[in-house]
Amino acid sequence: MKQSIILIALFSFISFNLFAQDNKANNIDNSNIALQGYSPVSYADLGLAQKGVKEFKSEYKKIVYYFTSTEQKATFDSNPEKYLPEYGGFCAFGIYAGAKFRTDPNKFISKDGKYFLYLYNLELDAQQLWLNENDHKKLVTTANKNWEKLSKTHN
Repeated sequence: MKQSIILIALFSFISFNLFAQDNKANNIDNSNIALQGYSPVSYADLGLAQKGVKEFKSEYKKIVYYFTSTEQKATFDSNPEKYLPEYGGFCAFGIYAGAKFRTDPNKFISKDGKYFLYLYNLELDAQQLWLNENDHKKLVTTANKNWEKLSKTHN
């Protein structure tokens, strides 16, 4: 509990990482490119952060996803819901704490067929905070409850 209070204070301190989104349930920029161009198939199936290329891209629900190959694109196209990031690509620990934050595409955890992205900057390594909690299921349960509300709000 004490760590969560400290975390919320740190998140407030680094609020410059918070971005308002027109598409409030997805962490995308104005180009509608998800995951800063990283491949969702690489995260989910390979446990790797790999930058995709625009030659291999798909659009799903008006959001563009990049892939490393035609095979990855075909895999995504056959079941896109399986490859979407948890919490719309916002920081999983931020969602757990009740706020939306942009992420570093190289900070992620793949677990139970899902992948979770995290904020990282000089002030805070949210992935490490998540790992320090040692209770992935509890964190996901709380984050899922928070996401029900946060996915409908801006900021």
